Amino acid sequence: MDEAAQRDWQRCVDFHGHTCPGLAIGFQVAQMVIRLWGALRSADEELVCVTENDACGVDAIQVLLGCSAGKGNLLFRLRGKSAYSFYQRGGKSVRLVLGERPQGMTREESLAWLLERDPAELYRVGPVHIPLPERAPLFASHVCARCGELTAEPWLRLVNDEKVCLDCNPPRERVCIG
Repeated sequence: MDEAAQRDWQRCVDFHGHTCPGLAIGFQVAQMVIRLWGALRSADEELVCVTENDACGVDAIQVLLGCSAGKGNLLFRLRGKSAYSFYQRGGKSVRLVLGERPQGMTREESLAWLLERDPAELYRVGPVHIPLPERAPLFASHVCARCGELTAEPWLRLVNDEKVCLDCNPPRERVCIG
């Protein structure tokens, strides 16, 4: 790993809190995106990542590519796969899927194996399977008539002409008779 990559790896470790094979997977995904599209970091929603897992590697994507749940450009489509779809708004898209890894390695051996590989050896590069997600929506918020907490409109229900949050208006249990 060259000096710049070593610095990037350390930034990921500092953010994540420890080294692990999962973080290395995300680090190498980010390295592959940078290789494919050049050094880019999403200031807003220019770059979007749809990840099919919620594992450690997602932290490296946040650090190196600037995708985050808070900005709405890191979206979770949980399928239990080490697969990541990236989109440049108004431009390119790509899906990266981790290939098979050798079995029977210790955690440390797996970490070293992942970091020693060229990212192109690790991932299958292909077209995305889902359309580019819309930009993160902005919603008005209102005070819940029962608990008094400010709640975004999609999570409010109208109950007896009052705006009520989902916590104060849980779904009713359905009983089937027949």
